Amino acid sequence: MTEIGFIGLGIMGRPMAEHLLAAGHRLHTSSHHKPVAPDLVEKGVVVHATPQGVAAASEIVFLMLPDTPQVEEVLFSGDGIAAGLSAGKIVVDMSSISPMATKEFAKRVEKSGGSYLDAPVSGGEVGAKAASLTIMVGGPQATFDKVKPLFELMGKNITLVGGNGDGQTTKVANQIIVALTIEAVGEALLFASKAGADPAKVRQALMGGFASSRILEVHGERMVKRSFDPGFRIGLHQKDLNLALQSARSLGVSLPNTATAQELLNTCVAHGGKGWDHSAMVRALEIMANHQVATS
Repeated sequence: MTEIGFIGLGIMGRPMAEHLLAAGHRLHTSSHHKPVAPDLVEKGVVVHATPQGVAAASEIVFLMLPDTPQVEEVLFSGDGIAAGLSAGKIVVDMSSISPMATKEFAKRVEKSGGSYLDAPVSGGEVGAKAASLTIMVGGPQATFDKVKPLFELMGKNITLVGGNGDGQTTKVANQIIVALTIEAVGEALLFASKAGADPAKVRQALMGGFASSRILEVHGERMVKRSFDPGFRIGLHQKDLNLALQSARSLGVSLPNTATAQELLNTCVAHGGKGWDHSAMVRALEIMANHQVATS
């Protein structure tokens, strides 16, 4: 049994933490922002008043938080995790945040005596519940080797990409590919529909060719069936593309198609779609074309 801290028991974090709990580990969390669900307490989760308390009681502390500012606050506020660290303890950030900030966070944690891994995930709520997440890890090999058995309780495709920050860089790259592929599928189905073809049959035909992809399969079907319940919310993907564009600017790299995809997401948000599934990026294209891919 390992003493494990887990802060961020939301849509993704809770099922991930429950896999660790089910494997016989003892979990510690914090009630510093909101009360912990009573059923988790009944399952044996130990609740502390502060992240510092969680770190002091744990060998390894996992974070699953919305964005960079929340991670920084939990780590480095006066009663944050860093204040409870000592030699040999490990912080694992599984949030999707800035790669540049991550490198600085790792250095600050190391100064506090701990080790740091950035380990963002792909697979969404479904993957979190099924323990089938893809986990992209940045950090020292020895630290990765210690944590890998715990990663294996939460995911299937687990890769140490490189040093601190490289896990977050990989996640940003993943979100660029996903966004641009959703945009491509949306443009293709919109074009086919506007030209008078049945988009459902066009999608079926394309699934048998070189254009076939998981996004054409899943998100293309959502576009045709007008099923945009989340899923992965547009607001979260908008945040991830902001990270991509901010990081690209700091590196002196141009990402023109990523910028276009971000504008489409911004259009969706402006029309009340922050909570739609990200396949609804097609709605921004439909607004510009004054044409809908399908009506049902």
